[in-house]
Amino acid sequence: MITLDTSVVLTALDVTDKDHDRVMGMIHRARGPHVLPVAVLSELTFMIERDYGGRKLEEFLTTIAQGQFVLDRGEHDIDRILELIRRYSGFPLGFADAAVVACGERNGGLIATLDFRHFGPIAHEGTIQLAL
Repeated sequence: MITLDTSVVLTALDVTDKDHDRVMGMIHRARGPHVLPVAVLSELTFMIERDYGGRKLEEFLTTIAQGQFVLDRGEHDIDRILELIRRYSGFPLGFADAAVVACGERNGGLIATLDFRHFGPIAHEGTIQLAL
C-alpha cells in the first residue's frame, strides 16, 4: 500500500515532466493499492484544471470513478494533522501535506512524493518512508 502526494499525481499526468518516467516506474513497481487522501483532492483537481485544462481533469476524475485509487477519507486524522502543522510551522507544512502524512502513517507508512523539502524531515523521524 502506498499513499500518493499531489506532486506524484501531477507528474504522472504530465508526460513532458522530467520526472514522469521515474514516477510511472515507481507507481508500477509499488504494491497497491494506491491511496489518495480525500483531503488533497481540492488542491489536486484545482492544479490539474489550472495547468492542464478541463479535459485532463475529466480524465483524472474518470480514473477515480473507475476505482484506480483508494480514496482515504481520514475522518479521524484532524488531531494528527493539527499536531503536524504546529510542529512543522517553520516550513510551513500545510493541510494537504499533513493529511498525506497522517494517511500514510495509518496505511503502512510508505508515501510517494517529489516534495522532499516537506516530507524529508518527517521521514527522518521514522513515522513515514518515502518511495521516491
